[in-house]
Amino acid sequence: MGSITLTPNTPLTPAEVVRIARDGVRMELGDEVRGAIGACRDALESKLAGGDAHYGINTGFGSLSSQRIGQEDLATLQRNLIRSHASGVGEPLAVEVVRGMMAVLAASLARGRSGVRVELVERIAALLNAGVTPVVPEIGSVGASGDLAPLAHAALSLMGEGEVFFRGQRVDAGGALREAGIEPIELAAKEGLALINGTHLMCARMALICVDLRRVFDAALHGAAMSIDGARASHGFLDERIYVARNQPGAARVAGGLRGLLGGSGIVGDHAENDPRVQDPYSFRCAPLVLGAALDAIDSCEDRLVDELGAVTDNPLIFRDGDGTDIVSAGCFHGMPVALPLDVLAIAISHIAGIAERRVYHMLSVFDPHSELRAFLSPKPGLQSGFMIVQYAAAALCNELIGLANPASVANISTCAGMEDYNSFGPRSAAKAARGVTLCRDVVAIELLCASQAIESHRPHRSGAGVEASIAVIRGRVATLNEDRSPSPDIATIGTMIFDGAFVV
Repeated sequence: MGSITLTPNTPLTPAEVVRIARDGVRMELGDEVRGAIGACRDALESKLAGGDAHYGINTGFGSLSSQRIGQEDLATLQRNLIRSHASGVGEPLAVEVVRGMMAVLAASLARGRSGVRVELVERIAALLNAGVTPVVPEIGSVGASGDLAPLAHAALSLMGEGEVFFRGQRVDAGGALREAGIEPIELAAKEGLALINGTHLMCARMALICVDLRRVFDAALHGAAMSIDGARASHGFLDERIYVARNQPGAARVAGGLRGLLGGSGIVGDHAENDPRVQDPYSFRCAPLVLGAALDAIDSCEDRLVDELGAVTDNPLIFRDGDGTDIVSAGCFHGMPVALPLDVLAIAISHIAGIAERRVYHMLSVFDPHSELRAFLSPKPGLQSGFMIVQYAAAALCNELIGLANPASVANISTCAGMEDYNSFGPRSAAKAARGVTLCRDVVAIELLCASQAIESHRPHRSGAGVEASIAVIRGRVATLNEDRSPSPDIATIGTMIFDGAFVV
């Protein structure tokens, strides 16, 4: 399984976040990280000795920042911050989401700009490595002054307070830490603020989303290719020259992927002559443009994710320049650089699913007699309904996706007595996109289920080698429909295969 070692200047990759979050890969601190964190902490303590006011270190927070806090109360200030800000509501976030959030938090603190002690970052890694996961309610962050409430619940666990998931049970954090041999930490100046003043929840969730969405997108290409031959559509619209003229990179990549999957198809040759159809419906003919636009959007959003995984997102930040030290307050915690791409992903996801559902409808309705398919792909239309209601399920999934595509980041509600007057609501953007990926996966699973059946109805003719390989993968787990049965288990099985990466382009 190995381990992942944090360094000050090398960001975690989305795949590494997933390995820590889902696979339990260990997180370690390299010597360079320990040096960077320690030097930054020394600089902060030297600066504090000067007696000047520094936001959130020896002052109150938010609209209470004008209140000075005495040296003797600095640790209490940080402890109270965590307790008061742990105000989330709702069901707990999934363990993998919280683990990802903790990993991104540790990586941000490891860059040596936040002023925390080495032992604080070590303690976060210790919880991850021991499988101690804080119970974090899903709702409570507005994604601007950092993911305050979710991160505060995680920080409570470092202090031995609140609840955690440990060894399959939801238990008291203090007891779990004792059982795991981890000492609760006493927070020092600045540390409570550094723990909660960042975009780590929405960033971690975006990493999980992007890895899953890549697998869904690959499966969607397989589904589109299958449907093209399943409906006996033309391959002419995949002509490479079209996409040179169109000058859109995503469309060209999708068309190339479809050509590769369909290469060598005997089905297209079977209707090459005397086919009276001049053009196919948009859901086939324009698939490279629609899916290509989604692919370009995914690429752009993932670029922003990679940027955020290399960021320091708390406030204030500490900069050392020779013998001098500056403590600078700004807005690094604001989530809009993550929230807006997450909203874009939700829109892209809705189009991947939407165009797949239209192809399913086309195949099942058989309003095109030249597809040579039976109604609803039924073995015995009338006596058996086949996949009739499968399309209803796809329509219901797409209806929910339409709502999820409404951006969360475009509406503002002010917080903190007006000091925090423009928020991103990125955690909601992340929740919508995560839900959207799962719904889209199920629509694509439905297309794969129907399209594989459609292609088999054209036997002995065979599709391209890539498509036939995918059908073989499906048939290893899901049998051909020879008489009516519940399609739900088949859809679920193919959905699991999609998230497991069974369909790669």
